[in-house]
Amino acid sequence: MEKSLRITPCALRIAVVGGGASGIMAAIRAAEHGAKVILFEKMPRVGRKLAITGKGRCNLTNAADISEIVKNIPGNGKFLFSALKNFSSTDTVNFFESLGVVTKIERGGRIFPASDDAKEVIDALLRRLAILGVEVKTNSPVKEILAENKKIVGVIVGDKKFFADAVILATGGASYPATGSSGDGFRFAKKLGHTVTEILPALVPLEVEEDFVKDLQGLSLKNVRVKLSADGKKISELFGEMLFTHFGVSGPIILTLSRQAAKLLAEGRFVELEINLKPALTPEQLDARLLRDFDKFKRKTIKNSLVDLLPAKLIPIILDLSYLPEEKRVDEITQAERRRLVEILRGLPLTITKTRPIEEAIVTAGGVSIKEIDPRTMKSKIIDGLYIVGEVADIDGFTGGFNLQAAWSMGNAAGIFAAQ
Repeated sequence: MEKSLRITPCALRIAVVGGGASGIMAAIRAAEHGAKVILFEKMPRVGRKLAITGKGRCNLTNAADISEIVKNIPGNGKFLFSALKNFSSTDTVNFFESLGVVTKIERGGRIFPASDDAKEVIDALLRRLAILGVEVKTNSPVKEILAENKKIVGVIVGDKKFFADAVILATGGASYPATGSSGDGFRFAKKLGHTVTEILPALVPLEVEEDFVKDLQGLSLKNVRVKLSADGKKISELFGEMLFTHFGVSGPIILTLSRQAAKLLAEGRFVELEINLKPALTPEQLDARLLRDFDKFKRKTIKNSLVDLLPAKLIPIILDLSYLPEEKRVDEITQAERRRLVEILRGLPLTITKTRPIEEAIVTAGGVSIKEIDPRTMKSKIIDGLYIVGEVADIDGFTGGFNLQAAWSMGNAAGIFAAQ
């Protein structure tokens, strides 16, 4: 009599392509749910971009509630409602604290490791991957994702084929190529039949036409209001901190406005910024302030009368834009000249010519169309067994921990559902 064969179920084999935040989280979750996971990273180490987030301190997430997080992800944040509900910022904090990473909350709800050290975060994730038996292959760029009859069958790495029941695409966008995010994922997705929306830099410094910014290089301004306009029409306005550079402007509020600026420039619009240097004062109050300073510095030149009001580097530029000679005495300034000075102080104009290259952007706007991704599972609607997470999808947020929270939530969803 012929013996019957006993068949035992074997674990699903999952290949994660990309060792950034979303890829690592997906690998951990898939392994926790019983899958046999192999993670491919093209760089010598995983977590290269994580290591530089928050200026090396790693802004893990933000303490805001789900609706506020969605508002701070202008690039299709609503798509993430389900993923955020299943893995919120509170879950992120609990997850990292379970790995031994103590966290703290700072201004604006930003959550960091208490150590202020991104390396602690990466080390904790690596330990978890090792405990779960995830095979991490560094220096292993994936050449191609293999699919047959609209179903994933594996990946090609070097001259080897790796079979997989599912592939989680987590290659990142096209920003910071030194970290491994060089746009490979867009190429893979297109080849598999996915739509990739226009790729633009987001959270990126802006270049300006005006030469005087070179003289202001390194000058940081706090408590200013910046207005973004296109073809003379106001688009957006933000209050906060900014920085002048040799090519233009940067800093928190500029980076936040840059996503809109990049899209407007791509449309061929005429894009300008206006910096209100004294937003707390009405025009009348600012004029009265000038009169008090002029009275205090009687018989002085106007250049020397503005030292209490403005940083020294800014004074000659403001006077030049106001058509006021630096050596003119304050008691010779007319009401019309003072009015012109008030206008410039409340609206220092800058013409935006372009963004800095996408390689210098913190994140990428654009990516695989969210219409082709299931928001609950991150599964492709086109290729069975393909999951798309992180910046390779058309998702991008503002600074403050929102992009990393999107990555953790998307990775969590993909890892769990791919393992099922």
